Amino acid sequence: MNRDERLYAFIVSKTSRSRSYVRRFSIHKRWVRFSALAAAVLFCAAAYGVYGLTQQAAHMRIEAENNRLRQENERQRRRLQNLENRVDAIEDKSRKLSEMSGVQQDGAQQQEQQQQEEGTSEHGAGGPGLELDADAVASIESRAARLEEHLRTYEAALKERARFLPSIWPVEGELTDGFGVRGNPFGGGSSEFHPGQDIAAPHGTPIVAPADGIVVKADWQNGYGQTVVIDHGNGLTTRYGHLSKIEVEAGQEIKRGEELGLVGSTGRSTGPHLHYEVRISDVAVSPLHYLPER
Repeated sequence: MNRDERLYAFIVSKTSRSRSYVRRFSIHKRWVRFSALAAAVLFCAAAYGVYGLTQQAAHMRIEAENNRLRQENERQRRRLQNLENRVDAIEDKSRKLSEMSGVQQDGAQQQEQQQQEEGTSEHGAGGPGLELDADAVASIESRAARLEEHLRTYEAALKERARFLPSIWPVEGELTDGFGVRGNPFGGGSSEFHPGQDIAAPHGTPIVAPADGIVVKADWQNGYGQTVVIDHGNGLTTRYGHLSKIEVEAGQEIKRGEELGLVGSTGRSTGPHLHYEVRISDVAVSPLHYLPER
């Protein structure tokens, strides 16, 4: 073996008698290269292991964050769905309150509202779409809660007031002479103003109050015959003429649907029917505005 293929290490030792000697050790270069290669492999393996553990930890952190974001998105989705349901309920209740109060949208308003809901409105609209964050959703929920509270208060007040609005038919029958100018039913070719709505019905058909109120008149009246007048408050009164029998008395409280008399033909009448009037501040208005569709 050639000397240049070996590596040498010398150690000098001294004895207690101050004598020295040299010991020589030799290591083959191939073992040095092998040891260096093995050390490099071990170092690379250790580095790769540390890198793998680092990447796995990062992956676990990312997965945990993704799970958190998915859960947060699911919570936001549920909140938005709940908010949408509440808004739909508010809109539905608003429509019902509008019907109760007699306020209805005309055809053009309904068509425009439908176009806006479907996103096909002919008016210009646009702008960037911004996602709702948690604060925005919470703000909308707070506003929706306040609106719901206001609607409940308004609904309670409107229901209380609706008890005194004529909203049912006082008698089942056929509409004959209406409100306004008509020909004289007794002939002669003249015209006259008719302040109410005639509803033809068989003699003795029950007549009911269309709303809550207080009977202020239950007696004979010229032209009307046997007559009942009900005061519903706030200047609103209803009048029932030509009755064959009166079943209430002045000062009596009456509820919607309670019987007040029977159809007849008393007074200025050509046959059995109910003369029905609605008056506001003692001014006659068309009762058709208060008669619901059958």
